[in-house]
Amino acid sequence: MHLTAPAGRRTAIHDADGMAVASFVLGLLGLLVLNVFLGPAAVVLAVVALVRGTARRGRALLGLALGIADLLVLAAFIGADRTISWSL
Repeated sequence: MHLTAPAGRRTAIHDADGMAVASFVLGLLGLLVLNVFLGPAAVVLAVVALVRGTARRGRALLGLALGIADLLVLAAFIGADRTISWSL
């Protein structure tokens, strides 16, 4: 007996895997630039990927952690100089 997932299920998992990778990349980039946009995007993509059952669970969790870190960095910069823009 050969067990395979239906074609629609494979596509959904493949999409969730892509979201997990995108979450990780956006979270990583968000630590450097545009954390006000990339941080929340990374968090949303990670949560959706986890809900859809991604095979790349670790990457989605890293994306979630990096997205949250982006928001914490943003909060630190807002607390330091009372603005959402920052430069090195």
